[in-house]
Amino acid sequence: MEKVRRNKIAIVLFLLPAVILFAVIIVLPILMSSYYSLLDWDGITKGSFVGIKNYIELFTSKSAGFPKTLRNAMLLAVLSTFIQLPISLFFAIVLARGIKGEKVFVSIFFIPVLISTTVIGQLWLKIYNPDYGLINAGLRNLGLDSWTRVWLGDQKTALYAVFIPILWQYVGYHMLLMYAGVKSISPQLAEAARIDGASEWGVSRYITIPLLRPILRISVIFAVTGSFKAFDLIYVLTNGGPAHASEVPSTLMVSMIFGRNRYGFGSAIAILIISLCFFFAVVLRKLISSKEVE
Repeated sequence: MEKVRRNKIAIVLFLLPAVILFAVIIVLPILMSSYYSLLDWDGITKGSFVGIKNYIELFTSKSAGFPKTLRNAMLLAVLSTFIQLPISLFFAIVLARGIKGEKVFVSIFFIPVLISTTVIGQLWLKIYNPDYGLINAGLRNLGLDSWTRVWLGDQKTALYAVFIPILWQYVGYHMLLMYAGVKSISPQLAEAARIDGASEWGVSRYITIPLLRPILRISVIFAVTGSFKAFDLIYVLTNGGPAHASEVPSTLMVSMIFGRNRYGFGSAIAILIISLCFFFAVVLRKLISSKEVE
């Protein structure tokens, strides 16, 4: 084994397939999108070089609506961080205490993660249906007819209605990460705290959560960057409507490329999505790491 580690040729040969795969699937498409973003191109005819005109248009053109998609993505990121993650943390801590049927509950919570997003979208389309959907039917049975509405067709509720299925699908994902983290913490620490008179809330606040910070950091980064990359569930439920109320950068990108044949403009959106995800991943990692040091 030591000879293999010292053999640079062997190291290169072992790494080469992964490097080639990474370059072809990740690096090359990013470089191509960066080039296309500098063109005025319809995807068929020869494109003309326009420099950063597409990027300027993103933030200055009212018809493009890109700033609104950023606000929607930011709202999804805030909701995911301050609603989805606390719920996941609560379930992780409760289940890790060894309640009856612990493994069964963990499996049940993780099931939505395994289901196809398209299937989940179709399921929630039925739930939100204004005529026979579960939500409106339940409100009518409770005598709250005035509360019923076209949830996905109302500009005031569309984005929040889209967030609920996202929360439902990914709570189990983050819960499993945190659950594994809680299980890795030595139970002797909690036992010592209880002997000293700490309550369950005190154990969670002063022992479990601080020791979970590396996992929480990963979950926050995943939640924020995932909000900027969100596409499939929103596309199935609303396709960015009504009147762009639930439009996010990814749905706008697809609309520009495949709906309006503006490949250069859509590529500029793709590059900005990648840049934003990278930026927030680095910033959040630095912020949470600095808090750990303090």
